[in-house]
Amino acid sequence: MSESKKTADQPAVSPETLAEVAALSVPATLYGMPPTAQVFFAVVDANGTLIRGFGTVSATRLGVGTYQVVFSHDLTRSAYLGTIGLPGSVGASPSGEIAVVGRAGVPNGVFVQTFTSAGAPADRAFHLAVAS
Repeated sequence: MSESKKTADQPAVSPETLAEVAALSVPATLYGMPPTAQVFFAVVDANGTLIRGFGTVSATRLGVGTYQVVFSHDLTRSAYLGTIGLPGSVGASPSGEIAVVGRAGVPNGVFVQTFTSAGAPADRAFHLAVAS
């Protein structure tokens, strides 16, 4: 699959976001692990508000069920794990699905999509972990 096809479904990155991520990013080493290798996380509400996190710079709702989460390190060779979940520590989360992938054009960003159980885009709170 070509790189242009992979990024065609993601909204364009704003110049402001590019400037922000360039200023905050720690470069990866030749082997993909930055010298400060660690696990980062973010808990994001359905409206895109960052509730809590570690190494998380920002979270933004880009559209229905579409989010961008930016971290303080280059994540291009990291592993991403996302799950639908309430932003608090108790309760029952609505059912749904989640997809996570690196953010096109933002080396320290993660692109998140959330869906209903039937596969329709829907705003869902989520938990995101990144091993870098």
